Amino acid sequence: MFKKLILSLVLLSSVLYASSIEIDNAYIRATPPMVPNSAAFLTIVNNSNKDITLDSIASNIVSNIEMHNSSMKNGIMSMKQVKNILIKAKSTTTLKPGSLHIMLFGIKNKPLKAGDKHEFTFNFSNKEVLTLDLSVKSVMQGMMHSKMKEMPMKMKHEKTMNHKKMPESK
Repeated sequence: MFKKLILSLVLLSSVLYASSIEIDNAYIRATPPMVPNSAAFLTIVNNSNKDITLDSIASNIVSNIEMHNSSMKNGIMSMKQVKNILIKAKSTTTLKPGSLHIMLFGIKNKPLKAGDKHEFTFNFSNKEVLTLDLSVKSVMQGMMHSKMKEMPMKMKHEKTMNHKKMPESK
């Protein structure tokens, strides 16, 4: 009987301490050989009843990681470092190009190649720590990944133009 009680308490505690944070669609932007910096994008889901912040990120593939927010004002795009990123209770926050994102400075083993995976650790204000392998994607893969989720695909077929062959110059 005592063993069943202990086992029940252990199982119950694991349910109580289940992660209230989920990270989805996480990727790092691939880089050309000599580029020392990149960015990471992802979606954070807060399943808890309290607001939570992403306070820090760590990885051994870069010298420094910062959280940034980009915004457009008077036709000029600006980027500013932010202390943390708020994920409201029972909501989702998306980090994407031109908005909130993660900057990776001082890539140690250049370049970051599409298909590679690198470990990142995310630290949240509720003391949760999530460690994930983020995939490296080409710029186009990342754009297609985010656009596919945001809007339905519409295709327009254009009439093919007939081109005449230009005479060769003598």
